[in-house]
Amino acid sequence: MEKLRSLRKKRGYTQEYMSNILSTDVSNYCRKESGDVRIFDDEWEKLAKALDVPVEDIKEERKSGGVHNENFTLSDSATAGNYYEQYYNIPNQVMDNLQDYIKLLKEQVEALKQEIEKLKSEK
Repeated sequence: MEKLRSLRKKRGYTQEYMSNILSTDVSNYCRKESGDVRIFDDEWEKLAKALDVPVEDIKEERKSGGVHNENFTLSDSATAGNYYEQYYNIPNQVMDNLQDYIKLLKEQVEALKQEIEKLKSEK
């Protein structure tokens, strides 16, 4: 993400500073800035605000057709504490659909919580 990297450097901000804006670690931010990991719309907004520019001035579409995700799983109990790193390439369309679905589920959970509170108050 050359626009983002260039403007960050122009402003004199470190990758560590920017990672704090997104509440993530530096290595994850580095992967976002290099285009290896997707930057979501809410993150673009936070970055633009921190850089004091409109989102359109820094937002770029990733060049690759996939997303680099990390999935860490523990090995068996005999070697607990050792991690295996697995990488997946997930098409952008699939990731977008999953994000939409997650948003929908969060909305449904919130509606159910409100319904529970309403039912409790009726007792």
